[in-house]
Amino acid sequence: MTVEPFFTKIRSYASLSDEAEQAWSMLLVQRHYKRDEPYIVAGAVPTTFAFVVEGLFSQHYVGPEGDVVIKYFFPEGRIAASVSATLLAQPSLFGITAIEDSTVLEYDFPAFKTLVARFPDIAAFYIRYMERHWIIEKEPAEVAFRRDDAMQRYRDFIRREPDLHKRLKQHHVAAWLGITPESLSRIRKAIALGVG
Repeated sequence: MTVEPFFTKIRSYASLSDEAEQAWSMLLVQRHYKRDEPYIVAGAVPTTFAFVVEGLFSQHYVGPEGDVVIKYFFPEGRIAASVSATLLAQPSLFGITAIEDSTVLEYDFPAFKTLVARFPDIAAFYIRYMERHWIIEKEPAEVAFRRDDAMQRYRDFIRREPDLHKRLKQHHVAAWLGITPESLSRIRKAIALGVG
């Protein structure tokens, strides 16, 4: 099991001492998920976070009409988690499922919080990661979802995530946009024709 991609990513947020890195590496467990296999099941109380080494996950829930709504994608280099449910030790409102065959490094969240209290450098990482991904990135995305129409959100997604866009099936993108695959086909045709 190689942990270097994990710590390379962690160091992009905060420098870690050798002691902190060693302590955290002791928590890491490599796991493999097949395509369509759940990492977190909606209604379960999650206790782990998972760094995506290879593969792709989606965070999703079932809408009022029984349709799947995708809230977020976790490609390589991201940490997949149902954060609020894990923090509160409550059942998750969302499921997280592998979209591709995937490899992750999982770590127990309560054990990680012990390291946060013990190592200031791990605490610095934790604060910076949460600030960037759960506040700075999240707020504009939520505003755009309410303000922009599906075509604008789709254009923004292609611009921001061109590689991820190529990996996703049409129904995944449609579920993330909150529209049907048929509506997404119409948007794609309109963009190809230079309309809208």
